[in-house]
Amino acid sequence: MRFIDSVKINVRSGSGGSGCTSFRREKFVEFGGPNGGDGGKGGDVIFLGDTNRSTLLDLSFNQHQHAQNGAKGMGRDMHGKQGEDLIIQVPLGTLVKPVESEDILLEILEPRPYLFLEGGRGGKGNARFKTSRNQAPRYH
Repeated sequence: MRFIDSVKINVRSGSGGSGCTSFRREKFVEFGGPNGGDGGKGGDVIFLGDTNRSTLLDLSFNQHQHAQNGAKGMGRDMHGKQGEDLIIQVPLGTLVKPVESEDILLEILEPRPYLFLEGGRGGKGNARFKTSRNQAPRYH
C-alpha cells in the first residue's frame, strides 16, 4: 500500500433544480389555477473524519467529484427530488486548501462530518407566486 499525504481534487456541490410552470386542467374544474412544483435542493459536499484511514490514496484516483443536482419541479404540485450529498472520507489532521493560495479553509480534527460546500436551493414553481391580484402567474 502506498502512502500519499497530499492530493489535488476538484469538488462541486449540486445545483438546485428549476421550478415548474403548470396549470390544472380537469374536466369539471372551470378555472384550475397554477400547480407548478418547486425544484429540489442540490447535494452538499461533506468531509468526514475517519480514524481508520491514514492516507489519501483513494482520493488520488477520483480527482473530480461532484454532488448530485436537484431534480426539477413538475406539475400537480410535485416538488423535485433532493440531490444526494457527496461524502468524502479523509484521515484526521487533513487540511483543505485552495490551489491558488495557502489559506486553510477546513481542518479535520475530529471523527465527525464537516460541511464544506452547501448545495443550491431549488427554484420556486408558479404555485408559489399566486396571489389575489395575480391568480394565474406564468413564470417560475
